Amino acid sequence: MRLKLFLTGLALAVATAGPAKADDVNIGFITKFPVPFFATMENAAKAYAKANPGVEIIYGQGTSATDIEGQIALIESMVTRGVQGIALTPVDPTVAPALDKAIAAGVKVVLMDNSIPDWDGKTALATTDNFNAGKIAGEYLKTVLSDGDTLGILEGVPGVPSLDDRVNGMLEGLKGVDVKIVGRGATNCTEELGINVAEDLLTANPDLKAIYAACGPPAAGAAQAVKNAKKDLDAFVLVGFDFCCGEEEALTAGIEDATVAQFPAKMAELGVDALVRAIRGETVDSLIDSGAALVTKANMAQFK
Repeated sequence: MRLKLFLTGLALAVATAGPAKADDVNIGFITKFPVPFFATMENAAKAYAKANPGVEIIYGQGTSATDIEGQIALIESMVTRGVQGIALTPVDPTVAPALDKAIAAGVKVVLMDNSIPDWDGKTALATTDNFNAGKIAGEYLKTVLSDGDTLGILEGVPGVPSLDDRVNGMLEGLKGVDVKIVGRGATNCTEELGINVAEDLLTANPDLKAIYAACGPPAAGAAQAVKNAKKDLDAFVLVGFDFCCGEEEALTAGIEDATVAQFPAKMAELGVDALVRAIRGETVDSLIDSGAALVTKANMAQFK
């Protein structure tokens, strides 16, 4: 089964170079699954390698937000291929034992996008501060909601720290307004489940005032559900996270009111740079914040 996942999830490309030099670096770059956010990260890594001769990168990607076995297979393959370091967006904390084996083999690890709780093997973490980014969403909701309003929450993958932080941060930013949470459901960060969970919320709560989605694809799914339900867009509030995967279209159409943008290219560049410098013996910061910002229809051109 693992071999099958490895073969389906593997999208490997190796940057080639001339004879190895003393400061040449060979690293692996692994992202979770095929959505524009992670494609942007991979493109940024490729741009970094192109701009920095001597840096070779092997690329790999899983098949879904829950492809744990696929990511483990990618980690093991890259160690076998002799990488000096791995930069990855961990799909789940259960990949930590595979990373421990990589570190035991002399491989340095930089995490990107989200951390692994209570795992101290990483050299650095390059990420959005997802709790503070979630607060940005909550603070926006606080300006458009009133006491007594109802809110439904589309979670990402419960148990993944970065995704949980986006929800907990939103709730923190919303404090001060007595909003009733009428339901919350996992979406695995997919549009399909975003539609399903949003439809269930809208059906069970005809007077639902707002939805918050912790990932881009389910935010786009929620936009479709809101449209299908023929909600009054002037009265209904939809806020997402990621500014990707159909959110631009939802903002343009006036269905989605706001979202929180991360900077995946910057995250990848900072993560790869930290890994390369650590391999070369330099000191790097253990936590690298790549930032976040509120996006609305009025300012979204800045974030394309």
